[in-house]
Amino acid sequence: MNFWTSLVGKLWITIICLVASILIVLGLFLLPYIDTNFSNSGDIKRLFTYTSVLGFSLTTFFALFLLTKITQPMQKMIEATDAIRKGEYSTRLSIVTSDEIGKLASTFNHMATELEDNIRNLNQEKEHLASVLRSMSDAVITIDNSGSVILTNPPGKELMLLWGNMNWDLENGLFTEEDYSSQLPKPLRDLFQATLDGGGGDESSQIHVKQGIWSVHMAPLYSDNHIRGAVAVLRDVTEEVRLEKMRQDFVANVSHEIRTPLSMMQGYSEALLDGMATSQEESQELIQVIHDESLRMGRLVNDLLDLARMEAGHTDTIAKNRLDLNELLERVYRKFLVRSKEGAIELIYERKSTDLILDEADEDKLEQVLTNLLDNAFRHTSEGKRITISADRIENDRDHHPVLQIMIKDEGAGIPEEDLPFIFERFYKADKARLRGETMGTGLGLAIVKNIVDSHQGTIQVTSQLGEGTVFMIRLPVENRK
Repeated sequence: MNFWTSLVGKLWITIICLVASILIVLGLFLLPYIDTNFSNSGDIKRLFTYTSVLGFSLTTFFALFLLTKITQPMQKMIEATDAIRKGEYSTRLSIVTSDEIGKLASTFNHMATELEDNIRNLNQEKEHLASVLRSMSDAVITIDNSGSVILTNPPGKELMLLWGNMNWDLENGLFTEEDYSSQLPKPLRDLFQATLDGGGGDESSQIHVKQGIWSVHMAPLYSDNHIRGAVAVLRDVTEEVRLEKMRQDFVANVSHEIRTPLSMMQGYSEALLDGMATSQEESQELIQVIHDESLRMGRLVNDLLDLARMEAGHTDTIAKNRLDLNELLERVYRKFLVRSKEGAIELIYERKSTDLILDEADEDKLEQVLTNLLDNAFRHTSEGKRITISADRIENDRDHHPVLQIMIKDEGAGIPEEDLPFIFERFYKADKARLRGETMGTGLGLAIVKNIVDSHQGTIQVTSQLGEGTVFMIRLPVENRK
């Protein structure tokens, strides 16, 4: 700092000017008076000169004293204050005096200590909040009054980028693409406006974005009793909603599947009790219907129990041993030869490799898989058509590990493309385009098939075209993968 612009410099210049003015005034009036009234005027003039020099020296000494006692401590305080402004909160003053400067320095040090503690606490709270937000699997988005996003956690940021790239409002021109990271996405705007207009209450809703379903809870943020924005917590509940729908559908389908045989058994048994059968043949026919329906209901219950156990992870009923898949396929092929001749359907088995050995497999469960798939193929394939069973040893496309591939191909009615993603779900039947035989299935066969294949660490895929047929492809690893 320039000395002449400092307070002490200005004070020193003022004193010098004041002393010089006094001396000039005294000189103008006193020197002529000395010359006319004193015989030793030279001595008095020298005394006056010495006194002036001494006065000037005293003012200089006084200025230096002020510089040492005031200006230098003030300069240190200015430097310390500037350091605090730059974020160096550990800065302290080493001025120890008993005057006002010392008290000011002590107060400054106390203020800096309190400020450092407050800043440290704020940083800890900020880090704690950031850690909590980072650890949350739910998306958290904070919005100000204008609808601009001011804070998000990592899941919230990903959600903003995902929804921003959907180009919600580009056609309406509400905001440009570069603003997507800071603007509130369109699905949240109605709920945000309801939160601002709702008088301070929380708002909850479920929003649908494409194939996803999100549960949103939005609460207002206050500042001096005024709403300054809102914070939204979003959770992806797509899977929960899907499972709930599956549960509801499962209960409805089970009730429907069981109600039909029960109604028939009740109706035919009442007919027997009322004596409606007039002959032994009619009685035998009614009894046979009751017997068939009881068997159908028993199959349904057994399938439900097997499926429930497999989906619950109970694999204690699966006994895995070394298995020659070729022998199993030959046996299943011979078992269905009679049915193929009765239905005038050509059944072909193509063995493309002799090395069809599985290290660990449950023969009974895999036979159940093949029987179920072939039973479906026969029920939906008309006379004169062909069903082909093929097996080969290939390399997996992803990791090049050896797998055994089984394909069951029919030339039946086929499955609509929109039904393909759902055919392995419980009770799902693509009956709209597939022919129905006399034997009705429970709708659980393919779900059981998929669970058995999954328990062998394998995969099952299906391709189909309406009017041309369906292909089921099973791939089982040669080495067991746990």
